[in-house]
Amino acid sequence: MPISARNQIEGKVSEVILGDIMAHVTVRVGKNQVESVITRKSAEQLNLKKGDKVKVIIKSTEVMLQKD
Repeated sequence: MPISARNQIEGKVSEVILGDIMAHVTVRVGKNQVESVITRKSAEQLNLKKGDKVKVIIKSTEVMLQKD
């Protein structure tokens, strides 16, 4: 599926917490993690579970950087 977002990072689902309406999904990307809140319906349609390989797609008007 073509998509315009350029910030795409591959990772592995480390946790899925389903709520009544929303789902909290944590994705391990190397030594880091990315957290996303999506609808429960979307999480169920994707059949997301721990260990799944996924692509994190970040589309934002604001991305902050910190130099170490």
